Amino acid sequence: MTPSEADHRFQVLPDAQAVASEAAEHLIARVAENQMRPAICLTGGSSPKALYALLGSPDYRSRIAWDRIHWFIGDERFVSADDPRNNMAMAREIFLNRCAPPDNIHPIPTDARDPDTAARLYERELQAFYGTRDLNAGRPLFDLVLMGLGPDGHTVSLFPGDAALAETERWVVGVDRAHVEPFVPRVTLTLPALACSREMLFLVSGEAKRDILSKVMAGADLPGTRARSNGVTTWLTDAAATGQTA
Repeated sequence: MTPSEADHRFQVLPDAQAVASEAAEHLIARVAENQMRPAICLTGGSSPKALYALLGSPDYRSRIAWDRIHWFIGDERFVSADDPRNNMAMAREIFLNRCAPPDNIHPIPTDARDPDTAARLYERELQAFYGTRDLNAGRPLFDLVLMGLGPDGHTVSLFPGDAALAETERWVVGVDRAHVEPFVPRVTLTLPALACSREMLFLVSGEAKRDILSKVMAGADLPGTRARSNGVTTWLTDAAATGQTA
């Protein structure tokens, strides 16, 4: 089943800024649906930067229930928390440190001994938040999972051909070697953990993504094709990435 079929929503927008604006509306809507303790799973790389800037801007900041939302991360480079390559550090710098209560921010502990230890610690934190060690498709772990698409079809730090793609038990795993820059070890959520969400939201923009996006849309066996939510999977792309007119 490919992202263009019935259980997916695919929207082409004029440009990257429009993608960010639409993504912000999805996030706000998902938070509003959960009046208890919403959980958002962030993503790294360049794709979400415009979205994060919007979330921290005055117009959007006033629309978000910061005191209730808990912020997690889908994958992390195994570098120190203050390293500029650190995904959560980027999100903190752009908006989290100014907007979210510190106790509501849940980074992957990259000060652990190695990526696998960090993965097991983060898995325990997710399980404590969720309240059980068993994922239940009927009770989402995340209200929204943000996702990007790499030039090789990877998403989070699940790379083509890696054994982590077949993981069915663990929620988080260590990745010894990244296939793209920066070439540092990673820690990543697995497909079952990411799927336990109300909505998975892919953000894809720019002409450089056109070739790999076309492969994913055609159903190629790539991580970006295999990642999907138990709820709704939405692809927000811009005209440059699709070669279409929005």
